[in-house]
Amino acid sequence: MQFKSYWHDTAPCFEGAAAGPVEGTYDVAVIGAGFTGLSAALHLAKAGARVVVLEGGRVGDGASGRNGGHLNNGIAHGYASAKAHLGVERAKLLYKTYDAAVDSIERIVREEGIDCAFRRAGKLKLASKPQHVEAIAKNFELVHAEVDPDTAFLTRADLRREIGSDAFHGAMLSKKSGMAHMGRLVTGLASAATRHGATIFENAAVSERRLEDGRSRIVTARGTVTAGTALLATGAYTTEGFSHFRRRIIPVGSFILATRPLTADEIARTMPGNRTCVTSLNIGNYFRLAPDGRLIFGGRARFSATSDQTSDARSGAILHAGLGRIFPHLADIEIDYCWGGLVDMTQDRFPRAGFTDGMWFAMGYSGHGAQMSVQMGLILADAILGRENRNPVDGMEWPTIAGYSGKPWFLPMVGLYYKMMDKIR
Repeated sequence: MQFKSYWHDTAPCFEGAAAGPVEGTYDVAVIGAGFTGLSAALHLAKAGARVVVLEGGRVGDGASGRNGGHLNNGIAHGYASAKAHLGVERAKLLYKTYDAAVDSIERIVREEGIDCAFRRAGKLKLASKPQHVEAIAKNFELVHAEVDPDTAFLTRADLRREIGSDAFHGAMLSKKSGMAHMGRLVTGLASAATRHGATIFENAAVSERRLEDGRSRIVTARGTVTAGTALLATGAYTTEGFSHFRRRIIPVGSFILATRPLTADEIARTMPGNRTCVTSLNIGNYFRLAPDGRLIFGGRARFSATSDQTSDARSGAILHAGLGRIFPHLADIEIDYCWGGLVDMTQDRFPRAGFTDGMWFAMGYSGHGAQMSVQMGLILADAILGRENRNPVDGMEWPTIAGYSGKPWFLPMVGLYYKMMDKIR
């Protein structure tokens, strides 16, 4: 077993990073070379802006290279909940923005010739308990009637042609959802951005950003740049120099396994529908097939804000047991990769994006961000260029979390609460 991201290990390395010192004057400085930052940089560069991207590690080092590989439309915690929390118009706009996000990725992949195995797979939201079927059915009826007719409700019998497991009791199918090889996608976006004129510095962690005469002065370990404006796109990996955001973002570990490649018979037995799947438990799982036939199987596993080999191994053992419960015929399958990453959660699990303190930002995707991060990059790039405001969360309040400064001491208690909820309902 290798303790590294399958996406990183099976993607070509990005070879377009700038050498030499970090210096120069730019129109826009983007902090973070994940999907948000790279999407924005690509869009800005194509419009003629002079763009620099500053990445503390390598391209895609954070959540963009450490996720489950799902590009799902729809709202993660339910359309009805979004309506109640946000109001009808904003809930509809947010839902449609997730739809547009998958469309945007499909278009960018086609236009830029990115070889990332993008495919419209459809997503199954699986009822893990009989009592979950009613809630999923009600959400389907509302979504189907009001905002997304490209959906279907599947009974337990219907699931036999979709998934080789008796663990589920029904599902909602969202037909617009997709999947891709995330390492190839993030490298492809970076290569496209540099091809159109953006400059990307790797291993250039930002230690300070301040306004001077209306411009952003940004200091890294390798040098300093100035820019007319800045975009912060660091999510759960936001550093201490950006305390405004750290008081509002909760980094939560998400952990993933990749099995050995399945045989054709095992694929037919396990995932005949070849869709992205997510279960209905609070501490649930998500899974899909990789382009080479591996089963990618992930979940929260443990409520931890640490992702290192020790933490990933402990979480991997929990995930392996969960995989065996869902797919008993794979209980003893070899695991080739085990890795983790941090998810940038907000208290209400809705993303945030906008402009504050002379800087643009987008983050808080709350485990449903591989597609929305690309779209938010495009939306904020348009805002920077003075184009139409398409931000679905524009102006949403984002209060600080009481007693919190960036280190989520309360995660174990949250985990215990959700475990209890999963047992009793």
